Amino acid sequence: MKTNSGAKKRFTITGSGKIKRKHAFKSHILTKKSTKRKRNLTYATLVNKADESNVKLLLAMK
Repeated sequence: MKTNSGAKKRFTITGSGKIKRKHAFKSHILTKKSTKRKRNLTYATLVNKADESNVKLLLAMK
């Protein structure tokens, strides 16, 4: 099975096997967003457990 090209650009796998992602809403129209909100969108987070199996399929890990 091939890896989904869009998914491989957006997700990375951690050493423990979890999937890391970036936050949305940080690309444009930033003037109306508060500094705190923009700062918190900077940091990466983990994919939710409910979505993990779908992302693993896209990354051809299953």
